[in-house]
Amino acid sequence: MPRRRRAEQPRRRWPAALLLVLGVLAGGILWAYTPDLPAEELTKRYATAQSSFLDVGGVRTHVRDTGQNGGNPDAIPLILIHGSLESLDVWDGWAEQLGKRARVIAVDLPGHGLTGTWARDEYTIDAYADFIEVLADTLHLDRFALGGHSMGGAVAWSFAETRPERVSHLILVDSSGFPGTGRVPLSIRIARLPVIGGIGMYFKPDQLARRTLLDVYADPAMVTPERVKRYAELQRFPGNRHATLMRVRAQEPLDPSPLKRLDVPTLILWGAKDRWVPPADAFRFQNDIKGAKLEIFEKAGHNPMEEDPVATAGAVDAFLPEKLTPRPEPPTPVAPNDAATSGQVRPANEPDKD
Repeated sequence: MPRRRRAEQPRRRWPAALLLVLGVLAGGILWAYTPDLPAEELTKRYATAQSSFLDVGGVRTHVRDTGQNGGNPDAIPLILIHGSLESLDVWDGWAEQLGKRARVIAVDLPGHGLTGTWARDEYTIDAYADFIEVLADTLHLDRFALGGHSMGGAVAWSFAETRPERVSHLILVDSSGFPGTGRVPLSIRIARLPVIGGIGMYFKPDQLARRTLLDVYADPAMVTPERVKRYAELQRFPGNRHATLMRVRAQEPLDPSPLKRLDVPTLILWGAKDRWVPPADAFRFQNDIKGAKLEIFEKAGHNPMEEDPVATAGAVDAFLPEKLTPRPEPPTPVAPNDAATSGQVRPANEPDKD
C-alpha cells in the first residue's frame, strides 16, 4: 500500500511582514529624526551686528542692546522678554521704533534662541525671573522698564511683583497669567506626553513650526519661509529641546493672585485675534492690576508687536517717561525705644518712683 504523503504546512509569513513593518518604522524614524545643529553655524546665521554674547551668571547669553550704539545717557532702559519657543527676534520692530528714545535690551532666555541651556537646568517662570535679575545686574541696571510677551509676560509680572523696587514700568503683551484659558500649542502638547514626547521633540520641526506660526499670526502673509526656517532651526540649537521638555513638564500652573498686589505702572497690549490666549484675559489683567492701561489691536493675533510694530511701539512710546526717575529710597526705619520694643503702651507722664 503506497505511503500517504504528508500535507505541506503553509509557510509562516508573519516574520517577514513584521520585519517589513519594523523596517518601515525605522526608516521613518531615521528620516524624521533631526539632530541638533552646531551652535557656531546657527550663531553665524542668526546673530546680527547688534548681537552680543554676555556671561550672565555663567550662561553665554545672546543679547541685543541698542544702548551700545545709541549713546543717549538719559535713555530709559527697557528689557524685553520673548515667549515660549521664541527668540529675541520678535522684538526687532520695537528696537527699530523705540531705539532712539529708549535703551531697548532684548534677550534670549536660557533654552531659547542662541543662548542654549544653563547649569541650573531649571526653566520655570521663577527661574527665568531670577535670570532677568542677574542680567540686570550684569548690565549694571538698578532700575528699568520691563516688557514680556506670552510666557515672557508671566516672567515680567512675576519679576515686578517680587522685585517692585527695580521695575519702573511694566508692559504685558498677550501675556500668560490665568490657567485654564487659551490653546496649548501642539508642540507643547507633544512634549508633555510620556516617552513619546521625549522622542517626538527630535523629529523634523519644519511643518510643526509652520503650523504653529499660522496660529500665532492673524495675517498668514507673516508666515514667510525665512521666518519658518528660523523658528524651526533655533529649536535645534544645542540643548534647546531638552530645555523645552524640562520646562513643560516642571512648570506648575500659574497663580494670578500676585497680580492684585502689583503697584507698578502697567500697560497691557493685546491682539484681538489672538488664538492662543483669549482677549478676555486682557481685561482680567486690567481688572487685577491697579491702574493698568489696556490697548487692543483689532487686526493682530498673538504677536501684535510683530504684526503691527509701529502702532504697538507707539503705545509704548506714549506710556514710557522721557527719563527714568531715581529708584525710590526705602522708608527710614523708626529708631527703636524701650516702649516700642516692649510692646507696652506707657502713659505720657509716669509717676516718680520712690
